[in-house]
Formats: sequence, C-alpha cells, structure tokens
Amino acid sequence: MTAAQDSRNSYAPADWAGGYRTLEAEQAYGIDDIEGTIPAGLAGTLFRNGPGRFERGGVSYKHPFDGDGMISAVRFAGGRAYFQNRFVRTEGFIQESAAGRILSKNVFGTLRPGGFWTNAFDFGFKNVANTGIVYHGGRLLALWEAAPPHRLDPASLETFGLDDLAGVLCGGKPFAAHPRLDPATGDLISFGVRTGLQTLLYIYRLSPDGGVRIESEHTVPGFAFVHDFALSENYWIFFQNPMALDPLPFVLGFKAAGECLRLAPGEPTRILLIPRNGGPVQTIATDPFFVFHHVNAFEREGRIVVDSIRYEEYITTQEDRDFRQTDFSRLPEGWLWRTQIDPANGRVEARPLLRRSAEFPQVHPDRVGRPYRFAFAAAVHAAGRNAPLQAIAKLDVETGQALFHSFAPSGFVSEPIFVPRPDGTAEDDGWLLAMVYDARRDRSDLWILDGRDLSCLTRLGLKHHVPYSLHGTFVPEVFVHF
Repeated sequence: MTAAQDSRNSYAPADWAGGYRTLEAEQAYGIDDIEGTIPAGLAGTLFRNGPGRFERGGVSYKHPFDGDGMISAVRFAGGRAYFQNRFVRTEGFIQESAAGRILSKNVFGTLRPGGFWTNAFDFGFKNVANTGIVYHGGRLLALWEAAPPHRLDPASLETFGLDDLAGVLCGGKPFAAHPRLDPATGDLISFGVRTGLQTLLYIYRLSPDGGVRIESEHTVPGFAFVHDFALSENYWIFFQNPMALDPLPFVLGFKAAGECLRLAPGEPTRILLIPRNGGPVQTIATDPFFVFHHVNAFEREGRIVVDSIRYEEYITTQEDRDFRQTDFSRLPEGWLWRTQIDPANGRVEARPLLRRSAEFPQVHPDRVGRPYRFAFAAAVHAAGRNAPLQAIAKLDVETGQALFHSFAPSGFVSEPIFVPRPDGTAEDDGWLLAMVYDARRDRSDLWILDGRDLSCLTRLGLKHHVPYSLHGTFVPEVFVHF
C-alpha cells in the first residue's frame, strides 16, 4: 500500500484516475512483452471500444462518457499478438480536431464553452461512437445508443462513416450499444430507443448474411432509459428504469441531458415482456431499482428468470468534483440479482446472487437466452464497500460459489470477454481476456485467464496505457496478416 493510498481501500485514488488520461497516439505493433504463452487455440481478434479522449483545447470533459470513441484491437494468430488502436472519425471528432476546441453540446455532462447562453435551446448532441463494438454479417460497427452506428474497416480500423443499415435506420433511428447474438439462429438482435413523454422502442434483427430488418416497433408510455436487454426462448425482456428528466436546466443550457436525470420518486421499475412470436406486450410493475446491464435470461417451469446487475439508485457524476476524483463511498453498489417473473399472474420475486459490487457481466455465448451456470464479471477487490473495478469474478449461479482474481492494489480492470476453447465441452472451458491498467507501470496489459479457475495464463504488456473501455467483442477472424 502506497503512502497516498486510502487505508480503507484497496487502491490509491490517483492511481485509478490515471486510467482516464487521453491516449493521443494511434499505433500498430507486435506485442513482444509476453509473460507465459498465448494459448495455442486462441486465434481471432479482440475489439474494444471506449472513450479515448477526455479534453479538447485545454478544457476537460465533465463526464468520461462524453469522450471520443477509440477502438483497440488485439489480434491473435500463430501464437503471436498484435495491437492496434484508432479513434472513430465521427463528424464531431473531425470538426473539433480541426478547430482544436469543443464545438458540441454532449449528452452526459460536457457543454460548449461560453456558459449557458451558448448552450440554451441547443437540442443537438455529439455522436461519440464510444460505447460498444460488434462484427456481424461483414460489418464492423462502433456503437453509441442514441444514433446510428459508424462502420469501420476491420483490418485498418478506418472509419467509413455512419451506417444506416441499408436504410433500416433512415431518419437517424437509434441503434443500441448492447446487442445480443441469438445462438439458436445466429442472428444479432438489437434495439433502439427514442424517448420523451412517451418512448418508441425498435427491435432489430441482423442475419448472418448481412440482412437487416425492423423486427417490431412498440410505443412505451413515459420516459425510458434503457441501455441493455435480455432474451429468452419466447421473449425479449426490457427493464424500464423509473427515471425522470428535469428538462428546464437542459433547455436553458445550464446542464447536459444526463445531468438532468434522476430516479422518479414513487415510480416502479417496469418489466416489458415482448413475445418473440409477435403477441401483445405485457408490462409488469415491481419495486424500484436501476439496471445498466443484464447477465442473461432463460425460461424454466413457466417462469422467466433474468439475472442483472442491480442498483438501488441511479449512478451519475458528483457535481462537487471532477469525475477523476469520484468518491466511491457515495455511490451505490451494483450487486448481481436474480429476478423471477411469472407471466401468468404478473408476480415478481427477486433475490441477490452476489453481494459484492460488480459490472460488465458475461456468459458463454452458447448460453445466451438459455439456462446457464457460470457468470463472469469485473468486480471490486473486496465485499463491503464500493470501489473501482480491480478484480475478475466467476459466479456459479447454481451453487452460489464465487471465485475472484484481483489485480489490486495497482491494477484496474475493464470488461472481461469470455472466449470458449474451440475444443472445449464444459461451459467454463475457455479464456477470459481482460484489459488491466497497471498504475505502478503506467501501462496496460491484456491478461489471459483460465475460465475454469481464474488462474493467470498470459500477460501481454502494451507500450502505453489504454483508457478504461466500455464494451468489446471477440471474433474468430484476424483480418490482417502478420
């Protein structure tokens, strides 16, 4: 423990803040700092997306989610690994790079410099393309849920521009940053939300051959903040968080839209059950809580089981400090909860499965929408208090047994990606790929952990830090020769 480290915590706040520094350089190189051996069966590309820039023209962004999207790729072939990173050339990124200053009002917290009079009655936003990334049907798409995606070259990471998916997203329809691959069909299922006094919910289906269509469209009463969804055998499942938007500070230019969100007192969380066969939508009200991410869902004995990371309050930045100085003791913990829904009588039962703060959950891709046993996630170093994510967790949802591998005190993790072993038969027989910022060395490492026991197999040392990313994906294609 360093002298600057808080004795109550597993980390030094300044160490954690170091992961939120802009990575200016775009580069490509073979990774030669390797401890251990890259598994022989690991071949393909890990793509990750997240904010890579946190200031412009000497002005810091107020919220990390306002940062310009940067794609990182780690390619594996023949026992070797190759790193590459590149910013997504959104329209806003190009314009602000040329101007050398912030030009746009952002969604989560960053306003245009100049005070409220330069932001009042500005209802536009900057598509930062910084949240998710997916490769499907020949398309590599950088995702940001309030707008259409940007299409990229999977080999060079060059940005081709906005992709309206063959006209399906005409008029700027939004495409969520958290799609799910249906293992039964090979289709990618996603959604989009346009919200206001009432919400339009679009559900999209992308087939493996590149075909795209709107599967269904629904009007949802009230304001809806929805980042993720779950699918089961017969349903698409959405949790409508009980949120309210205070519009006046946003309209008058005092705050960004994300700063005007709050939990709506007295409002329940609403569970939307949308039948995949096209039947009527069922809405079930339950106790209020907030969910960013679901782990998985499945059906059993007439009930729908949904596992999610659940908060008792909405998480936002703290107005009295820079986001790099976040006081985690003032933030609610996110525990993994199981919600069981009986569609026949509208009854909901819920209980925690893991009483330790965690986020960015993963399951074996073949278990999506099906009964499963193992969940993987990023987690805090120890139970009992909130903190940055410093560990990888594995939870057996049948027995309740949990394993953890911590990188504390100087390591901070992003979302782990589970990659099944090609010849594996067990659900946990695979590898976890985890990008870890090592504050002691001020560099990031890609760690390869064994999915069975979370033991470390390989450390791939990068030549620099990579800012904390949000979502990623692994595909078996490599796209380049090296």
